[in-house]
Amino acid sequence: MSDSWKLTLPCTRAEAEAIDAADDFGIDPAPVLMTSEEVADDPLRWRLDAYFEGRPDKAAIAAVRALAPSSAKTKTTAERVPDADWITLSQSGIEPVHAGRFYVHTDANKGAIPAGARPFRIEASRAFGTGQHETTTGCLLTLDAMRVRGERARNLVDIGTGTGLLAFAAMHLWPGAYATASDIDAASIDVTAENAGLNGIALGNGPRELALAVAPGLEHPLLIGRAPYDLIVANILAGPLIALAPSIGMALAEGGTLVLAGLLKNQADAVLRAYRRQGLRLAGRIDTGDWPALRLRKRVRHGHDRVTRLGPGGAGETPGFGNW
Repeated sequence: MSDSWKLTLPCTRAEAEAIDAADDFGIDPAPVLMTSEEVADDPLRWRLDAYFEGRPDKAAIAAVRALAPSSAKTKTTAERVPDADWITLSQSGIEPVHAGRFYVHTDANKGAIPAGARPFRIEASRAFGTGQHETTTGCLLTLDAMRVRGERARNLVDIGTGTGLLAFAAMHLWPGAYATASDIDAASIDVTAENAGLNGIALGNGPRELALAVAPGLEHPLLIGRAPYDLIVANILAGPLIALAPSIGMALAEGGTLVLAGLLKNQADAVLRAYRRQGLRLAGRIDTGDWPALRLRKRVRHGHDRVTRLGPGGAGETPGFGNW
């Protein structure tokens, strides 16, 4: 590569999570996109780096700028970077993540896989959830600790799946389970499908297969039809977690486990209050930096209202979910 260029823009964490690969923007060749924190634990201080093969024109710059509306008033220009493999350059600061029994890497930084670890190849810059951020690491550690304690999952869902990593990890821990992954962003579901292929994860609606859905929260016939779940993972943001508390609480089976992440320590109390109202209690917590992963359990009810159906094909009553 003899002519590589980089455009750097400020962005927010929410924008970073929503950023998709550039191949849908009509740019050829597509730039490589990478997001990172500028200031630790500040959701408003993130950065978007776009690496181009050749000097980008005004249309290409405008397409990248559209990914970060908060940067509209920022003046910046593309700059030429030294001769290098631009994909490797964009990922030069990324290290593999070893969390519990999981080892998450990109194609460029695979390194030596630790003995006994389950490797997952998750490329950077496609969707949130590469394992680099503390929220994803905390969820991986929480899931691993659940399996160590002998907890079981027969029907699980990863809400806001991003790259699919947490769904893949849960499927590895409980290989016979029905598994579902959803995201409000259709591009994230495309990324999850691609990553499933890279990591030997079968797609489908049966046990040992991953079913996919594009949905805001749980508003999808597939997600409603497969409920209640005995394991729900939601690594998103504190605001959406609070807003989704009623529907997530209803979708979780009695005695089931909910893993929440994407919130800061100072947001944990507000999130917990929202889920206590739904009959859940805090059962465990792992703090990775300033980012806690919360493990909650749903109380068991008794009597004729008790939910007995669990997963596709289950028998018994299901809750009236109404309009999610």
